[in-house]
Amino acid sequence: MLKLSQVFRLNLRKMSGGGGENLLGKELSPYLRQHKDNPVHWYPWGPQAFERAREEGKLIFLSIGYSTCHWCHVMERESFESQQTAAVMNRYYINVKVDREERPDVDKVYMTFVQASTGSGGWPLSVFLTPDLYPVYGGTYFPPQGHFGRPGFSDLLQALASSWQENKDDMMEAGREVMKVIDKKMGAGSTVPGPLPDISIFHRFYAMLWKNYDPEFGGYSGAPKFPQPSNLKTMFSLHSWPDETEDRKKRELEMNLFTLKMMAKGGIHDHISQGFARYSTDAKWHVPHFEKMLYDQAQLAVVYSIAVQKTGSQEMREIVEDILTYVSRDLTHPEGGFYTAEDADSYPSEGSKEKKEGAFCVWSFTELQDILGSHKIEGYEDKSLADVIIHHYNVEKDGNVNPRMDPHGELLGQNVLTELPEKDTPLIPDESRYKEALNKARKLLHEKRLTRPRPSLDDKILTSSNGLMISGFCAAGRALGRQDYIAAAEKAGNFLCTHLLDQNGAKSAENGGKLLRSCYGASAHALQQLDTPIHGFIDDYAFTVQAMLDLYESTFDVIWLKRAISFQDTQDALFLDKSDGGYFAAEEGASDIIIRLKDDHDGAEPSSNSISAMNLLRLHKLTNNKKYKTQAEKIFEIFHLRLTQIPVSMSALTEAYLFYRQDGPVLLLNTSHPDHKEFITELHSKYLPFLTCLTPEVGQEVSGHLAGANLTPSSKGLLIKSDQDEKVSVNSLEDVLQNL
Repeated sequence: MLKLSQVFRLNLRKMSGGGGENLLGKELSPYLRQHKDNPVHWYPWGPQAFERAREEGKLIFLSIGYSTCHWCHVMERESFESQQTAAVMNRYYINVKVDREERPDVDKVYMTFVQASTGSGGWPLSVFLTPDLYPVYGGTYFPPQGHFGRPGFSDLLQALASSWQENKDDMMEAGREVMKVIDKKMGAGSTVPGPLPDISIFHRFYAMLWKNYDPEFGGYSGAPKFPQPSNLKTMFSLHSWPDETEDRKKRELEMNLFTLKMMAKGGIHDHISQGFARYSTDAKWHVPHFEKMLYDQAQLAVVYSIAVQKTGSQEMREIVEDILTYVSRDLTHPEGGFYTAEDADSYPSEGSKEKKEGAFCVWSFTELQDILGSHKIEGYEDKSLADVIIHHYNVEKDGNVNPRMDPHGELLGQNVLTELPEKDTPLIPDESRYKEALNKARKLLHEKRLTRPRPSLDDKILTSSNGLMISGFCAAGRALGRQDYIAAAEKAGNFLCTHLLDQNGAKSAENGGKLLRSCYGASAHALQQLDTPIHGFIDDYAFTVQAMLDLYESTFDVIWLKRAISFQDTQDALFLDKSDGGYFAAEEGASDIIIRLKDDHDGAEPSSNSISAMNLLRLHKLTNNKKYKTQAEKIFEIFHLRLTQIPVSMSALTEAYLFYRQDGPVLLLNTSHPDHKEFITELHSKYLPFLTCLTPEVGQEVSGHLAGANLTPSSKGLLIKSDQDEKVSVNSLEDVLQNL
């Protein structure tokens, strides 16, 4: 952990507010607009704020968050809505608000600083900057008054303002020096290429997850417990690896399937209105932070779809359909794009003065009796739908939330519905009648929920998250044989290539167009864009290329492969480290980014470098163009230490490296065969992570595999192994499996 020099001292004094105004009312980001009525004179990130700070010689207070962030709401209520606190901020600081989802490049720079200087990070991110944007102090949530060793925000504001007036030169020098250290340790020069790792990283990955596995409730960590879809997906790929031991294969499948089962039964899963919350505050998947993020739904749709392919489980199939029902109903724009998230906080009832976390989702015992108690079950007149719900979902009269999981008392007397612990026997013995009662009760509760004040919708349509969701619909469509899911993915892909492409002199999606970061849904589902749109960042390109490849392998329409190649070319031009390899998070020459960093951690979303490595390998397999393979190898080489020492920190890159080492075949499909559609459906129903499928329609100008590849009219496909050294005609799924 880096330690900042002590460049300021406490010197508290009374201050008064200054002039200015809050400029966030002109923004389109829901998060920024949430703060437009604060007495704080907020600026959006940009030249106007920076010039004002330089002109007035003031520190910048930078606050970064996102619209569904619970603790961001808390800090707003406690500090940013306070006239007294705002007066201090306005007099002594230029105050800047950033939506981390709009500007992930800004967030990454200052999150890296806070993590390096304090040992932890999170949102809201609170950082004090010099006028030239170098950080001098930072943290996350600060309470209004200090306690438990955490400084109070009011005291901190006054202390830093005093120190800036008296020690300005020292603070500016300290800010520059600490960023030099961060640049040396984590910046462009920190990743020294090494050799390609050996296969021991796969054994280490398994061992690390096995060690952290929770055998009682599933998951690969303790509380707070996140779904970690990248870990789940890589474990599924290891289970398909021919060189994996049978014992580990058995454990990998058991641990993953049990984790998915327990997540679906827990309170992190919305049993009434579908979808998953971001994470559970406890180890039992019971009490979530209630925000629902698009990127979680997208990745969970993928891993539950893989579970369907692995097992054929109806239970897993229903969870996939559950997730996509929620996304289609509540997070989809009429033209096909996807909104970002729904908030955790909402008003408990019409006319309430304060929002509460989870208010839209939780139920009191009495409320359930009032809604469902009069609905008797045919053949079991002594039982009501209320009895079934109370029994099945572990409802208690005084609420089922442990007070330790509810620090603000917002869930007092409330129940978060959970199927854990599971009941040994249903309330009534007739299984079909019991399921019918559960479904009817859930429908009535959903209808009742819709009468409550809804949580706010973050109607940003982010390119990166939309790319992930397109991949989610593709995975579900293939695994479940649902053409409506594939159609939804195609519609979203066309939305992305229409509304999230720079139209100001840009080329088409097939010819090098530049992506935009986002557009914005407004009232009546209209679309809006900023006067000066924000251009796409590295994750936008990585997830878009992945989405285009998934669309190609789901539809075999060559337009998607051409778009993937085009966007990869643009990504390389903007973000590629042409000397050492890998991708920077920001474009070269960005005037408001003081350090270029490379994404090197797979967290709630996989990192851009991990996804890019897999994209490049898939492009190599599809096109037989070796430049893509070479670029992927450079990513593995610059992250060799991380892969070798802590592969779970880059689980998606570990999966990409497994794909590289296995070097699976390319299946050239015979689309002229009368049974080719049925053959494709059969292939899609299985999880075959090391197989790449290609169609002749792409043409030799796109794929070098087509030169000299002679399809026999009677065969369903030609399996091309190890860079065309061996070709095998196939006529069945069994033929394919025998040659993997």
